[in-house]
Amino acid sequence: MKVKVGVSNRHIHLSIEDKNILFGDNYILKEKRRLSQDNNYACYETVNLINGDKKIENVRVIGPERTYTQVEISKEDASVLGINPPYRNSGDLTNAEEIIIESEKSSIKRKCVILSNRHIHMTKEISKEENFKNDDIVSVKLSDNTIIDNVHIKISIGDYPELHIDTVDSKEYKLFTRDNVEILR
Repeated sequence: MKVKVGVSNRHIHLSIEDKNILFGDNYILKEKRRLSQDNNYACYETVNLINGDKKIENVRVIGPERTYTQVEISKEDASVLGINPPYRNSGDLTNAEEIIIESEKSSIKRKCVILSNRHIHMTKEISKEENFKNDDIVSVKLSDNTIIDNVHIKISIGDYPELHIDTVDSKEYKLFTRDNVEILR
């Protein structure tokens, strides 16, 4: 089965409570553009990530709000910030790294930084047709026959199946958004 690639840059998902602290009570995030999966959208709002004297500015907020705050960065970003976050599936903040999240209005400190596992978003219908279960681990084959292992299946609401990788994998494997890869069992 072939799927498109989506390259994911650093970003943050905010809980309602943390959004209100950072941007103001009952603040409504402003949609900049729709993303392909899970009714998510990139917002105009950004935050800074701070660890001591190290800082990454203008990290995009992804809406809508969630029940938890989560920062997803790359291994390169982690090195810049001087932290060592674990690889995790979205929503699993076990042993997540602590970071200060700063807006123009306020700042908070949270244990919420992870490196996102490579994953393929897949609808319930397609996963049933193709006999995949949530969190199955697969490999993908690139057009040059390179194999990428340890890719998690994520059953979700979305427009189409899509492999999500970070910018480090994008550079290493010379993959770009909308490239095609093949899922291997």
